[in-house]
Amino acid sequence: MITFEDIRNNPNFRLMIKRAHDYLTERGYTEHGFRHVTFVSRTTARILRELGYDQRTVELGAIAGYLHDIGNMFNRKHHGVTGASIVYTELRQMGMPLDEICDITIAIANHEEEIGHAVSPITAALIIADKSDAHRTRVHRKNSSDIHDRVNLAILDSRVEINKEACSIALVIDFDQSSCEIMDYFAIYLKRMEMCKTAAALLGCEFRLLINNLELLGIAEQRQAAGLY
Repeated sequence: MITFEDIRNNPNFRLMIKRAHDYLTERGYTEHGFRHVTFVSRTTARILRELGYDQRTVELGAIAGYLHDIGNMFNRKHHGVTGASIVYTELRQMGMPLDEICDITIAIANHEEEIGHAVSPITAALIIADKSDAHRTRVHRKNSSDIHDRVNLAILDSRVEINKEACSIALVIDFDQSSCEIMDYFAIYLKRMEMCKTAAALLGCEFRLLINNLELLGIAEQRQAAGLY
C-alpha cells in the first residue's frame, strides 16, 4: 500500500513541486511551494477525517493535496489536468492500485474553478483546502500593487473550522481593512467561494465565510434569502 510518507519522500515529486513553485514565482504568483502543498494536504485530510471518512480515504486526500499543484511546472493554464496526468504516470510506476490513482487524479484535475467540479469527497475536501490558503506569508513582493498580493497581505490569519454535528465548514479570516478593502477579496475569491459552497454541499455541509467575525456566506445568506433581515 502506497502511503503519504512514500509520496512525500519520493524525489521525483519533490523536484516537481519545487519546479512548479519556481515557475510561478518567476511569473509573479503567490507561494505555491512546500508550505502551500503541505497546508492543503493536511487540511484536505482533516476535513475528511473530522467528517467521518475512513482512514484510507483520508490518506488519499492527503496525497491529492500534496500533489495537486505539480502541473504548474509547465503552465498555470489548466494545471489541474496537466498535474493529474503527471501524477497518474508516476503513481502507476510506483504500483498504486488503479482505483486509488483515479480517486487522486480526479481530485487534482478538478480543484481549479476554471474547469473543475466537486465530484467526490476527496475532490470536495481538496477544493476547500486549496481555496482556504490565503495569507500574507504567501506574498513574495511586499510592496506590490497587484490585487492578489494586496489581498493576501491583508489576511492576518485564516483557518478552516469543521463542525460535523452542525454540518458546517467555515473559513474564518482576520482581515486588515486599513490596508485593503474586503470587496477586493471578493474581486478575486467570489468564484472560488462559490466553488467551496458546492464542495461543502457534496460533503453534506453548509459552507460559511466569516471575515472579521462578519458572516458573509452561509447562515446570514440563508436568512437574507428568507427575508428575515
